[in-house]
Amino acid sequence: MRMNTMTPMSGYRPMPSVDSALSLMDRAMSGSVPGLNWPPYNVVQADGDHYRIVLAVPGFRDGDLEIVSEPNRLTVSGRPQEMQEDGEVVYRGIAQQPFRRTFELADHVRVQNARLENGLLTLELVREIPEALKPKRIEITGSGQSAIGSGETEQKTH
Repeated sequence: MRMNTMTPMSGYRPMPSVDSALSLMDRAMSGSVPGLNWPPYNVVQADGDHYRIVLAVPGFRDGDLEIVSEPNRLTVSGRPQEMQEDGEVVYRGIAQQPFRRTFELADHVRVQNARLENGLLTLELVREIPEALKPKRIEITGSGQSAIGSGETEQKTH
């Protein structure tokens, strides 16, 4: 004779909704959930203070896209118009869905230019540090001279 033992907690999974939410987050970070990582983009550093963000937005036109620049934030959103085809679409593999993509920007970074060409939206960014915040070289003067004040050096007399 065989006896099966069942405890009140066997098979119990606490908060399965949290498990599924974590799984969804993992898949979203890996790019396996459609739509959450769309549109794809690249960030390129052209030189020390110039950057480019390139978003793949096939089928979008200038009027379908909106770019909003705020302090330390850049938001790109798009709402495509319905594509008119000269026939019945039997398979749609080109994604055309509304999107909103936000980029956190460093201090003193601004959008210099935006252009849409061949399905790629290119945003050119530049970092411009104000003169007042740039490092300044302080010259060291010899004894008996003062470099503080109007910028002129004075000779002490005894």
